[in-house]
Amino acid sequence: MSEPTGIMREAPWRAGLRAVRANVVPGLIVQGAMVVLLVLYYFHPPSHGVFVRLAETKAAWGFGYSVLAAAVAGALVPELLRIVINQRGRVMQKNFEELLFTVPFWGGMGFVVDVFYRYQAQWFGDEPLASVVIPQVLVDQFLYNPLFAAPVTVWLFAWKNRGYRMTRDFFTARYYRGHIVPALFATWGVWIPVVTVLYLLPEPVQIPLFSLALSLWAILYAWMSDEQARRATA
Repeated sequence: MSEPTGIMREAPWRAGLRAVRANVVPGLIVQGAMVVLLVLYYFHPPSHGVFVRLAETKAAWGFGYSVLAAAVAGALVPELLRIVINQRGRVMQKNFEELLFTVPFWGGMGFVVDVFYRYQAQWFGDEPLASVVIPQVLVDQFLYNPLFAAPVTVWLFAWKNRGYRMTRDFFTARYYRGHIVPALFATWGVWIPVVTVLYLLPEPVQIPLFSLALSLWAILYAWMSDEQARRATA
């Protein structure tokens, strides 16, 4: 089903900026929470100890921790909130259908992010220095994100919203410009500060805190995806 003409004619950067404005408050919340956690890690010994134990658990579980944490943060938490808030505690069949998609999707993305963060630490280092963090943020947000994370996320959510039907327009420049570019603007508005905080932390701590940030982002993305599907249906 095609988008309404008015939506398709909107410049991608305008749609992206509109998404950024819509996400200002929740984006600031997740960014503020990450800054607080960063300060606690470096300046609050009891909290530092908690982070170290999380890193030890992650090291012991390996990629299993990344997959499980991302699936819980990206799929289970948002769906539970949807049941409690939007459905007033009523569990419906559509919740299980949604989880059949979101659990493997976010679990898989958790694995990919873990691999990516490990390579980032190998390529650039693992110290909270500008010479280390700036290249990591640039590669993360302006190579990995537009070339892999954003297209894969948009394509797969659109595939799900279209009844698991994929059409040829998914892989065209027009689709990338009209759908993925706005998603990139929305992502940058939230995640550039977030990944900056993450890369200021040692690599073993990054995945546990990434999962916390992912939980709110998944809630936001699910909402945006639902809105897009409703507009397309209308």
